[in-house]
Amino acid sequence: MRRRDFVMLLGGVAAAWPLAARAQQPAMPVVGVLSLGRAGSYASPAFRQGLGQTGFVEGRNVAIEYHWADGQYDRLPALAADLIRRRVSVIHTFGLPAVVAAKAATSTIPIIFQIGANPVELGLVPSLNRPNGNLTGVTSMTGELSAKRLQLLHEAVPAAKVVAALVNPTEPNAGNLARNLEAAAREMRLELHVLQVSTQRDFDAAFAILRDRRVGALVLSPDAFLNSRLAEHATLLLRDGVPTISAHREFAVAGGLMSYAPDDMSRDAGIYTGRVLKSERPGDLPVVQASKFELIINLRTAKALGLTVPLSLRALADEVIE
Repeated sequence: MRRRDFVMLLGGVAAAWPLAARAQQPAMPVVGVLSLGRAGSYASPAFRQGLGQTGFVEGRNVAIEYHWADGQYDRLPALAADLIRRRVSVIHTFGLPAVVAAKAATSTIPIIFQIGANPVELGLVPSLNRPNGNLTGVTSMTGELSAKRLQLLHEAVPAAKVVAALVNPTEPNAGNLARNLEAAAREMRLELHVLQVSTQRDFDAAFAILRDRRVGALVLSPDAFLNSRLAEHATLLLRDGVPTISAHREFAVAGGLMSYAPDDMSRDAGIYTGRVLKSERPGDLPVVQASKFELIINLRTAKALGLTVPLSLRALADEVIE
């Protein structure tokens, strides 16, 4: 081989080395986020902070693919299937309907759920301490607190003897929510109307029922469809003069009367997602339960409704909006 040809051969090999090295580098892992909500309704900074605590930064060494169902339950199975086709490394599900769809779609891709219900009662995992399988995550157990919300609302509006609750019948935990509320209402000797709401049309019809039955107070159940329109609902309920409590802080901030909610657990979900990306098995990670809850009272709304919130209840509040 002539010297010139040999030098050219070496040059070609050297130029190819960077390409070969890049080809051998592992692809950036992708986290698929599946939510029943509308686009942009769940992009929690706390979730990304949790990922960051485990060394993962979006755009640097991990990508996040968001799939929104825009409040349409029947879209969730197809969205879950699409994440699987994209070969995401982990699926983070926000809300109970989303984790049910993801669980039905895969038994191998790790799923980190963020829900308000008891995952053992719903058959998602066999045990909180040892979830086994490909699922684990965080739960606020907010569905178990429906009776507590009704109690707090009754303390704020003791004159209201006819109350109502909006419950989404397509939500997997709907039956448990309704039973807890009915038992609490009987104990407090309140007349309770459980109104089923799963579409905007149902919501409009529910408002007409609230007026016809002269409902004096309302509980919004923790549901992805209802939560996706918290600010809108707060405005409408204030307009119609219905004192209402929600399971989400955003409701009281947006003008609702009260909220009783757990701390945001998105950071914990992000930490678990990062740990799974580092090859820990989800079945070995105990389900994290909420340990702190916040009561928020909007006194501006109370004034607009003509209510005087008892000092004893105000003293219990973690935050009072004046």
